[in-house]
Amino acid sequence: MGVMTLGVGGLGAARDPGTVIRTHALGSCVAVLLLDPGTKTVGMAHIALPESRINNGKAQETPGYFADTGVPALLSEMKHLGCNGNGRGMIVKLVGGARIMDPNNTFNIGKRNVLAIKKVLWSLKMGVVAEDVGGNISRTVAVHVDTGRVVISSSGRNDWSI
Repeated sequence: MGVMTLGVGGLGAARDPGTVIRTHALGSCVAVLLLDPGTKTVGMAHIALPESRINNGKAQETPGYFADTGVPALLSEMKHLGCNGNGRGMIVKLVGGARIMDPNNTFNIGKRNVLAIKKVLWSLKMGVVAEDVGGNISRTVAVHVDTGRVVISSSGRNDWSI
């Protein structure tokens, strides 16, 4: 019970009632949220970049940093809590992937992150059921183990859910 706070590249899963998993300051980064209704387990990864090939050492050390290593690492973490390791039956939600400090769309990191995550999910035969991605706002997201509710906040706005 309590709050599990993830930093950039962090990932975690929980099934203890009363637990909340959260991450802050999602700009171009994307939070991948997996919810397993069968085991009442939730998981989150704070993905920063699309592909691990740019830094294999970092991918080994912090697999949640990259889309291609983060999603499988999160599934593995959830498998330790009794979930199906292939992700079948899980609810998938995405938050983040904004265009922050890139007004000319030079790098498109947020968009590239979202697409890379979806590519990995599709290869696992998993699909996104809800998302709040893009735009130009930073987001904080929290997922509640008890209900699976995903709450998003951003400075100057009322909280919302997906």
